[in-house]
Amino acid sequence: MTAKNLFGIDSLRTLAVMGMSKNTGKTVALNHLLAQAAADGVNVGVTSIGRDGEERDQVFFIPKPPVRVWSGTLVATARATLPRAKVRCDFIANTGIASAMGEIVIVKTLDQGEMEIAGASRGSDQRQVIARLQQCGATQVLLDGALGRSQHASPAIADAVILATGAALGGGIADVLRKTRERLAILGIAAVDASTQALVASLFAKGGVALWDRAGTLLFQEPIATLNAGAVLLQHRDADIGTIALSGAVGRSVWQVLINLATQHSGLTVVVADGTRLFVESSDLLALEQLGASLLAWQAIKVAGITLNPYSPMGGSFAADEFLTAAREAFTGYVVSDVMLEPVIAGPDPQSMGQVALDPGSSPG
Repeated sequence: MTAKNLFGIDSLRTLAVMGMSKNTGKTVALNHLLAQAAADGVNVGVTSIGRDGEERDQVFFIPKPPVRVWSGTLVATARATLPRAKVRCDFIANTGIASAMGEIVIVKTLDQGEMEIAGASRGSDQRQVIARLQQCGATQVLLDGALGRSQHASPAIADAVILATGAALGGGIADVLRKTRERLAILGIAAVDASTQALVASLFAKGGVALWDRAGTLLFQEPIATLNAGAVLLQHRDADIGTIALSGAVGRSVWQVLINLATQHSGLTVVVADGTRLFVESSDLLALEQLGASLLAWQAIKVAGITLNPYSPMGGSFAADEFLTAAREAFTGYVVSDVMLEPVIAGPDPQSMGQVALDPGSSPG
C-alpha cells in the first residue's frame, strides 16, 4: 500500500500539511508525500504559506531537514530562494505576486535535490498560486504551512489537511495525544445542515457578521471585521436570536460575547467559516456546547491523516512503535502514520525512486 493510498489523497487536487508546533515532523511528512508523488508519477506542485527548507529553524536555530524535490516537481517560491537551491530548475512562469523575498515564481525541477521554499502568505494570494501551478500542469498541489498559521488548511484553499504532531509538544505520550485531540476538535467542526446553509449563504458570499431570530428573520448583516464584532452582537442581546454567523477570525473577546448570548438564548446556533478561523481553545468549544449551543462550519475541514514524530530536539523523545500504537488507539477515526516507518513504494523505477533518504537523526521539522 502506498502512502498516497494510505492517506486516501489520490483524488485531492490540493493538500495542506500543517504542524501542531515546530519540530513535529511537518517537513518530513511533506518530503514523504513529494517522494510518493514522484514514485507514482503524479504531476505534483508544491508551495508554502511561509518559509521552509532553510538550514536552521528561525525560532530555535536548530538544524532543519531540507525540502527534497524530485525531477519534474513544480515549485512556487520567492525568487530570492532560487540561488540557494541545490537542484537544477527551469523557469516556468511569473505569478505577479510579491513577497518579502521577491516575486513568487514557478519553476520546474530537472533532477532530485534540496530547495528552500517561500510562498505567498495571504489566503487570496495562495489561491492564485495554486491556480497557476495547476495551469502549469500540476494535478496535485501540496501546501506547506508555517508556525502559528493555519489558513492554508481552510477548505477555501485546500481539499484536505494532514496534521503533524509529535514529542516536541512536550510532556509524555498521553499529553501529546491530548493536545492533538484538542486541535482536532477545533479543526473538525461539523458542517452546517442544509437548512442552516440556506439561511447563512448570503453572509458567507459577502463576508462579515449576521444574526437571525428563531423564525429565520434577518436581524442584522454587515461586512464588518469579525474580530471586532462583539459590541455589535451585544446590541441585539434582547432580540430573539437563533443564529449568528461570522465569516472571519473569531478570537477570545468575541467568543466571550458568544458565551454570554448562548447563556441568554438557549439553542443558539453559531456558524463560522471553518475551524482555521477559530483562535480559542477546545475548552471554549466545550463551554459553548454545555450551554446548549451548536457550533457549525460553513465548510468542514477534511483531515486526511495524522503524522507522528517521536523525536524532539529539545529532549523527551518517544519510542516510535509505542507512540504509533498509542496514537492509532486514540484516533481510531483517522489514518495515523509515522512516515519514517512507512516505506515509499516505488512506481515504474524502484531502484531510482524507492529509496528515499529520510534520516531520522536529522528530521526534527
